[in-house]
Amino acid sequence: MVGIVIVSHSQKLAEGVIDLAALMAPETPMRAAGGMEDGGFGTSFEKINNAIEEIYSDDGVVILMDLGSAVMTTEMVLEMMEDRNIKMIDCPIVEGAIAAAVVAAGNASMDEVIQVAIASRTTPKF
Repeated sequence: MVGIVIVSHSQKLAEGVIDLAALMAPETPMRAAGGMEDGGFGTSFEKINNAIEEIYSDDGVVILMDLGSAVMTTEMVLEMMEDRNIKMIDCPIVEGAIAAAVVAAGNASMDEVIQVAIASRTTPKF
């Protein structure tokens, strides 16, 4: 099953997104990589790396990031994992995570998970 990693500058935000997505798809492998090791705001190479390692399978891992250095730090981690099936997704972090988790839970392919997450960019809220 495709796994999902949420990268945020805030540990609470990353964990909250995972908690919300897990309500809809508890079987989907998901990990939060938010904040720094000391609990402060920022992005951590080690946290991102560890989150990927914990849920990685040949089905792949998609990564959703909040902004700025979360993207740059994730790119640095992925440079060390070029031989793996891992993709960064540019989509709304909450809506994208929920959509991706639900589709992944149905054993969708990596491409299908990515398409659904990207489609969340244009999903109306009302």
